[in-house]
Amino acid sequence: METKNNWRGWLYLLPALALLSVFTFYPLISTFLIAFKENYNYMTNEFTGWGFDNFVQIFNHQRFLGSFKNTLIIVFVSVPLSTGLALLIAVALNSIKVVQRFLTTVFFLPYVTNTIAIGMVFAVMFNSKNGLVNEILRIFGLNPVNWLGGGGAYREDFQPSQLNSMIVLLTYIVWNSIPFKILILLSGLQGIDKQYYQAAQIDATPRWRVFMRITVPLLSPQIAYLLITSFIGAFKEYTSVVAIFGEAAGPIGRQYTMTTIVWYIYSRMKATPVVNGMGWAAAGAVVLFFIIMLFTMVNLYVSKKRVHY
Repeated sequence: METKNNWRGWLYLLPALALLSVFTFYPLISTFLIAFKENYNYMTNEFTGWGFDNFVQIFNHQRFLGSFKNTLIIVFVSVPLSTGLALLIAVALNSIKVVQRFLTTVFFLPYVTNTIAIGMVFAVMFNSKNGLVNEILRIFGLNPVNWLGGGGAYREDFQPSQLNSMIVLLTYIVWNSIPFKILILLSGLQGIDKQYYQAAQIDATPRWRVFMRITVPLLSPQIAYLLITSFIGAFKEYTSVVAIFGEAAGPIGRQYTMTTIVWYIYSRMKATPVVNGMGWAAAGAVVLFFIIMLFTMVNLYVSKKRVHY
């Protein structure tokens, strides 16, 4: 009877396994193989041998190194910042009972809005000549900033710095990722037993200590989940760059300065001549795969030590 049930279980899993084999396992194995094929031509499927030449080439390629640096900045700035802000907003929303549902809906709107549309709005807001952000700076008597190029508000020849462009990109990524985190954390907060807070109130425990000793530990499963998924998503960041800067991946006058690893992989896939293009892209994908796997394993290990289920 047990053997028959096992076969029935595998039968139910068969469609999912077939889809995973075609769309996940096969592309993954093919990518690993292509990464080690030297001078690979995907048009003719010819290559000159096996080796690590593709990896050597990308690590000597300045654009890949720049993409790697930008990706690390996005990961280590946007993930902690967005998670921390989402936690504070969720705690504030949880303490508001009258218009909580309305405010939750308002905060969640960016998550269901088209990414490209949001990127276009940000591009207009941070327009160097007459954008909303520079208009606000003028109101407070500050000089306008050339965020995205195209000439500053006062000097047409003033080029935007990479720092200014990175600030715009990080602002967009944080703003776009906060809504989902707020929803997860708010649902976690509403599941915490109120007796913990009542006991702390009786003991006259300060609010910051209640937050650090009760709220954060009891929310640790949700926080761990958000950190793991956010790190994975940040390492694969691509859409945000294209939404704000287009395929040039940088402000006007400084193209290709805001590239990410995924952008680099995609650009190498379209590179000409076709020889080495796909090989370099596959090598970059393999490097990204191991980086994400390493960070995920570290996060899971830390979660076992710190998370309170």
